Amino acid sequence: MAHEENKAFLRRVPLFSSLSESQLDQLAAGSARRSYPKGRTIVSEGEPSQSMYILLAGRAKVQRSDSEGKEVILAVLGSGEFFGEMSLVDDAPRSASVITLEPCEFMAVGKDAFKAMLVQSPEMCMSVMRGLVRRLREADKKIETLALLDVYGRVARVLLDFSEQVNGERVVKNKLPRQEIAKMIGASREMVSRVMKGLEVEGYIVPMPEGRLVLREKLSAYIS
Repeated sequence: MAHEENKAFLRRVPLFSSLSESQLDQLAAGSARRSYPKGRTIVSEGEPSQSMYILLAGRAKVQRSDSEGKEVILAVLGSGEFFGEMSLVDDAPRSASVITLEPCEFMAVGKDAFKAMLVQSPEMCMSVMRGLVRRLREADKKIETLALLDVYGRVARVLLDFSEQVNGERVVKNKLPRQEIAKMIGASREMVSRVMKGLEVEGYIVPMPEGRLVLREKLSAYIS
């Protein structure tokens, strides 16, 4: 039963959409479904890599820490996204830590099964490459944001990046704690709180119940 359930989950992941039934069987045999509570570290920066992970449900943050313990959030992952494949490709230690922001469901795919599929499926290999290129582009965008925008612009960029269209409005549906925003943009929590308050007072953002935010169109002026 576990094998068939794993196969069913893998079949729904776009990364594996090109695989045949026999290839899915092989991949499922080297995979395991795992559940973790909020605040659990899934992989740690610097550790050896044995698996890649697909996030089936929930959200998790990708972060790095310096020698003094200062943390920087590189990305926030949602359902359907994957991580850990870089270390499987180059056999280097994990480049960042991944920590759950809420209860999460993952599919862990073992190194041997993953590498076998890269060899057998050029389409899957291209999907992995597209994912790596996307992350490189996102890193370039983050560097540009930190270099060229002031704190208001950086906060605005984060809010816009995490928003989606809902009934004709841009809405941040998941609560974004001030401390998490601060770690994304290289600022203090206190500074982020002042900026958020200023944006609210000036009508750029409108707080809603359960931590949601409605973003007004003029917010984009901060990043243009």
